[in-house]
Amino acid sequence: MFRLVIRRILKNKLALSSLMFILFLFLLAISAPFFAPYDPYEINVYKVLEPPSKEHFFGTDELGRDVFSRIIYGSRVSLKVGFIAMGIAILTGTLLGAIAGYYGGLLDTLIMRIVDVMLSFPTLFLILAVVAVLEPSIYIIMIVIGLTGWMDVARLVRAEVLSLKEREFVLAARAMGSASMRIILKHILPNALYPVIVAATFSVGGAILIESGLSFLGLGIQPPEPSWGGILSVGKDYITVAWWMSFFPGIAIFLTVLSFNLLGEALRDAFDPKHWADE
Repeated sequence: MFRLVIRRILKNKLALSSLMFILFLFLLAISAPFFAPYDPYEINVYKVLEPPSKEHFFGTDELGRDVFSRIIYGSRVSLKVGFIAMGIAILTGTLLGAIAGYYGGLLDTLIMRIVDVMLSFPTLFLILAVVAVLEPSIYIIMIVIGLTGWMDVARLVRAEVLSLKEREFVLAARAMGSASMRIILKHILPNALYPVIVAATFSVGGAILIESGLSFLGLGIQPPEPSWGGILSVGKDYITVAWWMSFFPGIAIFLTVLSFNLLGEALRDAFDPKHWADE
C-alpha cells in the first residue's frame, strides 16, 4: 500500500518538488542560526532600507535589520504554528468524528450539530474575535486556529467510520468481546487514516496562511518576533521605496502554502484505489 503511494509521489514531479521544498524549509528552520548571516533582531540605523545586494541578499528593513535573516527565522514561526495547529485540529476532529460515526444515535446528532454550528461562522472572523479578546501570542494563535479547523476532519472521519464499523473484522472484534474504544483505536482508525493524512497536509498550509493574515493585521505574532505576515505588514508601508520588504515574505508564504497544497493533492490521488490498477 505505502509502496504504491511512495511510487506515485516519486512519479509526480510537482509533488516531489513540493516535498523537497518543504524538507528544505524544515532544514532552514531547524538550522536558522547557521543559515542566517545576521542577527534578525539587530538594528543598524546606518543601513536602513538598503536594496538587495551581496551583503544583504533580500535588503534591509526600516530599522536596518537583514530581511533574509528575518525570513529564515520567520519560517520557524510559520512551521511551528502550521504543524501544532494542524495537530490540534486533526486530533480533535479524528476523536469526535470516530465517536460520532461509531456510536451513532443522539451522540452522533449532537456532535454533527456542533460541527454545523461551527461551520456557520466565518472561520477568519471567529479567529479574529477570539484573538482580539485574548492577548495575541504564538500559543494562543496555535490553539485558536486548531480549535476552529477540526470540523471538516470530523466529517471525513465519521464517514469513514460509518463504512468501516460494519466490516467483518470489526464485527469479529465485537463478537470476541473487545471494548468499543479498543475497536475504534486498534481496528477502525488505522484503516481510516488515509483521508486524515491528506486533510492534515492541507491543514498545515491553511494554518500558515491564517497566521500570516493575523500577523499582517497586527493580531498575530507581535514585534520584534520575526514572522512572514509581520514583515509583510511593515513592508506595505514602504512598498513604493522598498519593494523587497513585501516581495520576499510574500513569495515565502506563497511557495510554502502552494507546496503543502500540491503535496496534499498528490497524496489524495496516491491514496485513491482507482489509480492502483495503473501501477
